[in-house]
Amino acid sequence: MLVGAVIMSAHVYAQKKQFTITEATNGMSTTLAPKSLKNPSWQPGTGNFWQIEKKNNENVCSVIGCYDPENTVLNFELGDMPGAAAAVPVVKWQDKDHVTYINGKSVIEGTLTSNKFSWAALATLPANAEHITIDKSMKVAYTIDNNLWLWDKEKVQVTKEINKDIVCGQSVHRDEFGIDGGIFFSPKGNYLAYYRMDQTMVKDYPIIKWDATPATVDLIKYPMAGGTSHEVTLCVYDPATGKTVIMKTGEKNRDHYLTSITWSPDEKYIYIALLNRGQNHLSLNKYNARTGSQVMTLLEESDTKYVHPTHPLTFIPWNNNEFIWWSERDGFEHLYLYNTDGRLIHQLTEGRWVVNEIAGLNASNRKVIFTASKESPLEKHIYSVSLDDGNIHRIDKGDGMHTALCSQDGNFVLDVYNGAGTPRNSFIRGVNSAYSRELLIAPDPLKEYDRPEVRNVTIKAADGITPLYGKLILPTNFDPNKKYPVIVYLYNGPNVQLIHNSFPESGNLWYEYMAQQGYIVFTMDGRGSWNRGLNFEQATFRRLGDVEMADQMQGVAYLKSLPYVDAGRMGVHGWSYGGFMTTSLMLKHPGVFKCAVAGGPVMDWKMYEIMYTERYMDMPQENPKGYENANLLDKVKNLKGKLLLIHGTNDNVVVWQHSIDFLKKCVDENVQVDYFVYPGYEHNVRGKDRVHLMQKISDYFDAYLKPPAPPAE
Repeated sequence: MLVGAVIMSAHVYAQKKQFTITEATNGMSTTLAPKSLKNPSWQPGTGNFWQIEKKNNENVCSVIGCYDPENTVLNFELGDMPGAAAAVPVVKWQDKDHVTYINGKSVIEGTLTSNKFSWAALATLPANAEHITIDKSMKVAYTIDNNLWLWDKEKVQVTKEINKDIVCGQSVHRDEFGIDGGIFFSPKGNYLAYYRMDQTMVKDYPIIKWDATPATVDLIKYPMAGGTSHEVTLCVYDPATGKTVIMKTGEKNRDHYLTSITWSPDEKYIYIALLNRGQNHLSLNKYNARTGSQVMTLLEESDTKYVHPTHPLTFIPWNNNEFIWWSERDGFEHLYLYNTDGRLIHQLTEGRWVVNEIAGLNASNRKVIFTASKESPLEKHIYSVSLDDGNIHRIDKGDGMHTALCSQDGNFVLDVYNGAGTPRNSFIRGVNSAYSRELLIAPDPLKEYDRPEVRNVTIKAADGITPLYGKLILPTNFDPNKKYPVIVYLYNGPNVQLIHNSFPESGNLWYEYMAQQGYIVFTMDGRGSWNRGLNFEQATFRRLGDVEMADQMQGVAYLKSLPYVDAGRMGVHGWSYGGFMTTSLMLKHPGVFKCAVAGGPVMDWKMYEIMYTERYMDMPQENPKGYENANLLDKVKNLKGKLLLIHGTNDNVVVWQHSIDFLKKCVDENVQVDYFVYPGYEHNVRGKDRVHLMQKISDYFDAYLKPPAPPAE
C-alpha cells in the first residue's frame, strides 16, 4: 500500500472559519463558487471570443478578437434584451450575425449589425411546450405532451399520436447510450428527424404524488430487467411536403436500441447505430433519408460482455466522405477515422488512456481537438491529433481538470481548468500557434476557512495488481497520536469517477465539514468505475456487488492499518449505486461498519431498468446466480450495526419499491432499521432541501460514531 504526497495542507496560525452545513452542501455552486467567465462563446466565422454579463443593471458584452494583432477588447451594451432584466440569458450563436435565446416560452432572435444587436421574437410557443430545439435555419421544434410540433413561420403539428404511450421527439431508452434528446434537425434545416417510442407493451408503474389530497397516481412506463421493453423507430419529416418517412431499422425485430443518430452533411442519409438487446453486437447502418431504406452496414462491433456506444459520428467539415467513430475495441475509448463506404482509414488515438470529448476540428492543419486522460486517469487535458500522421500535441498547460471550448475554425480554444491549489483558471490558447491570453485567475474562495489535510492514496485492488486511487481527508487539527472515527463515501458504479485532481482538493466540501467535526473521510474508485478502460469497468460484469465490494474492503484494510484510525467507529455512505454498495457492505460484511446511510439504493436488480441492468448483468433468465448474489432483500437478517435508508417518494430511477420491499423484509425478519423519505423528490434531493438531507446524514454519523461527551463535573 502506497500513500502519495500531501496535496493540500492548511496550518492554522489565525482563527479560521468553519463551514456551515449550508456552505458544505451547496457552497461550491453558490456563495463559495470560484469566480468564472460569464456566458463565454465564440462567434462563428470569426476568431472573436465573447463574454456577456450584467454590469450596473446593463447587459454588457466584451469581445476579444484573437486575430487582432492589437489584442483589442471591444465593450458594448446589448440593449433591451426581452426578459433579461434580472439576469443574462444563455445565448446561442446560430451563425455569424444571429443569436437566439429562450425567454419563458418565447424564442428571441438577436441580429448583429455594426456591433449592435436588435432583438425580436422569433416564435411564441404554447405554455406547455417542452424540449424546445432551435435550429440555425431558425426553425423551432418542440413537444406538447407526447407529440412533436414545428415552428416555421407558423406552427405545424408533425405527429398526431392519440395514444399517450406513443411518444415522439423525446429521449428514448431511458437516456442510456449517450441519448439526451429526440429531435435531430438536418444540417441545413430542411428535414427534421425524431425518435418515435412505442411504450404500449411496457407495464405501467405507479408513482404516487403527495401534493394533493387525496394523493394522485402518475403511471409511468418502467421496463424492468428481463421484461418487455419499448420499441423505438426513427422518423424523418419533410416540412416542404408534410410527409414523414420511417427508417427501416427492423420491421420484424424491434427489440433493440437505436443510438448515435447522425445526418450526413448533404442531408441525403442518416446513420444509426443498432445495438441488440443483449448489447454485445452493434451495427452502424446508413439509411436513405428519403425512402427509409437501409443502404449499407458500415461497420460492426462485438464484445463477449458488452458494447457501449455513447457518441454520434463526427463528420470532417472539409471532407464529407470521412467521419470519426468512437470505439473501445482495443480496450480503451479511442477515435477512428472512417470513410462513408465503411473503410477504416486509420486509428487516430491509441494508448492505455481514454478520450473524453471531441471539442472541435481544425481545417487549416487537419486536426481534431479533443480531451483525454492521457497524462493521468485523475486529470483531463486538451490535445490535438493530426488526421494525416496521428501526431498528438498537448494544447493546455497546468495540472488538473481542463475543459475546452473551440472556435468554429479550430484555431483557438478556451481552456478553463481547476486542480489542487487552483480554483479556476481561464486562458485562450492557440491550437496551431503559441498564442496564449490570460482571461481569469480566480482567487481562492476558501482561503479563510479551516481546511483539512488531503492525501492522495494508491492501493492495490483485490486482484493484487490493479492500482486504485483514493483520497484520505484528515481531521482539522489532526494529531497522529489520537484515534478518529472514519466515514467512507463511495459510489463505485459504472460511468462515474469520484477521484480527480480538482478543486477543492477533497472533492466535496461536505467531506471537509465532517473533517472539521473530527472525522477522517475516505473515498476511492474501485474496479467497475469509469475512465480506466474496458477491462477495469467490465470486471464487475454479471456480478455487481462482488468485485467492487472486494476492492472497497481493500480500502477498509488500508484504513485499519493506520494507527490513528479507530476501526470500531467506521461508517459508510453512498447514494444510488453507492446506496446499493453501502447496503451491500452492511449485509455482506456485517460488523465492519458501525453505521451506514444508504440513499436511493437498488435492492434487487430485477426491479431496475432494462438498458442499464442488462448491460452489466445480462437478463435475470440468463444470469440467475448473479442476480441472486446481488439481491439484498434475502440478506436482511445479516445486518449488524445501524442502517439509515433514505428515499425520494417520487423516484422514477430507483423506484421507491426497492426500499419499501427492504422494509417489509426487515419486519418479516424482526430486524430494526432506520428510514426517512423526502416527499415529492425523485432520485435525489436538490436545492435548499439538500441542506436538510446532509444535516440528517451528518447527525446520524454523530449519533453512532462520535464518543459520548464526558460527564459534567
